[in-house]
Amino acid sequence: MQKILVVGPSWVGDMVMAQSLFKQLCRRFPECEIHVLAPGWSEPILARMTEVTKTLVLPFGHGQLGLSGRWQLGRSLIAENFTQAIVLPRSWKSALVPFAAKIPLRTGFLGEQRYGLLNDRRHLDKTLLDQTVKRYTALGLPAKAVFNSEVVNFPKLEVNLQHQQALFKSLGLSDKPAVALMPGAEYGPAKQWPLAYFRELAEKLVAAGKQVWVLGGAKDAAAGAEIAVYGLAELHNLCGKTQLADVVDLLAATQAAVTNDSGLMHVAAAVGTQVHAIYGSSSPAYTPPLTKQAQVHYLQLDCSPCFKRTCPLGHTHCLKQITVKQLLDGLL
Repeated sequence: MQKILVVGPSWVGDMVMAQSLFKQLCRRFPECEIHVLAPGWSEPILARMTEVTKTLVLPFGHGQLGLSGRWQLGRSLIAENFTQAIVLPRSWKSALVPFAAKIPLRTGFLGEQRYGLLNDRRHLDKTLLDQTVKRYTALGLPAKAVFNSEVVNFPKLEVNLQHQQALFKSLGLSDKPAVALMPGAEYGPAKQWPLAYFRELAEKLVAAGKQVWVLGGAKDAAAGAEIAVYGLAELHNLCGKTQLADVVDLLAATQAAVTNDSGLMHVAAAVGTQVHAIYGSSSPAYTPPLTKQAQVHYLQLDCSPCFKRTCPLGHTHCLKQITVKQLLDGLL
């Protein structure tokens, strides 16, 4: 039996997309066990993936080197007798645990001089593997396999309907048709549609008989308050009031979600809601919402995508020229 350790990514959206790799592994090895080594925050997401056997918490902060700790962690995993490791991040430190764990087959893309740590080193053809989800899926194929995009299975997260109903009650949500707004842009303001636009859209959706939920983490609470500033009864600022597992179940109950290119965009896509994805400094060609129920709002200006955290030209036209009417027309 194949027992595979996957060293997971550090971002919500990437972790959701990693499920496409897990699906590929289960198709290739129907009886396999998949253990995912990942930051603790990812446990609620991985728990909603039926392909994942076990989550191993990586006890290091984002960007923390922790070489001795990683080595010790790897040595503690020797007894697990993993048959293969697949390392999704391209950093040197990410490949250290599988090496220390003496896993016989250690797969990953070349990067940061990992020649000694990986022994199944793959060349990254950025033309063929032009999307993150394709890169992850390709690592689940045999080394000499020719990649075909038809092998990519979109993520699909499990939904807990009982928990969903409990959330409705505890958060004071009604049974009106709901639209989720996700203003968070952790990478930087060059990915965030103006909050004034989110606020105007929310007000018009409420006027049209919709219930609006503003979703995000504690860091997004101020943005949510700005969107819900007028205190409309059917406009709920839930930023910071929910956990990641809660957001999975709430998004599954919505008619649609309006979102920047963000981790929650990928969560919304993976629970089957209609996604309206707004792209500014990033590109839908690289990290599109992985669902057939998506409408992408991207202007393809001469200056975009720049992939910068803040607009280098200072005007953010790539976002400001995407109008509220444009979104509203797709929602009503």
